[in-house]
Amino acid sequence: MNRTTLSKVLLGTVAAGAAMLFLPSVAFAQEAAAAAERATFLTSNGAAWMGGAIGAGLAIMGGAAGIGRIGGSAVESMGRQPAAAGQISTAMIITAAMIEGATLFAVVVGMMAVLK
Repeated sequence: MNRTTLSKVLLGTVAAGAAMLFLPSVAFAQEAAAAAERATFLTSNGAAWMGGAIGAGLAIMGGAAGIGRIGGSAVESMGRQPAAAGQISTAMIITAAMIEGATLFAVVVGMMAVLK
C-alpha cells in the first residue's frame, strides 16, 4: 500500500470517527442541554483537586529533568576528566538527593491540596 492510499484510508477513518463522536450529541441535544443547566463546569473542590494534581505532575517533571541534567553532566565531566570521577560522583549524588527532597515536598503539598 503506497502513501497516498494509506493517507486516504487514515483520513476516512478519522472522518468516520469524528462523525460518530458528534452524532450522538446531536441526537441527544435536548437531554444534553438540560444536563448542562444543572451542572457547573468546575467546583471549588474540583479546582483544588485539579490544581493539586497538575502541581504534583509538574513537580515530578521538573525534578526528573533536573536529575537527568545532573546525571548527564556528571557522566560528561567524568569522561573529560576520569581522575575526578569520585568527587564528581559524590557531588552528583548529593545534588540529586536535594532535588529529590524538594520534589517529594512539592508532591506532598500537591496531594495535600487534593485531600484537603
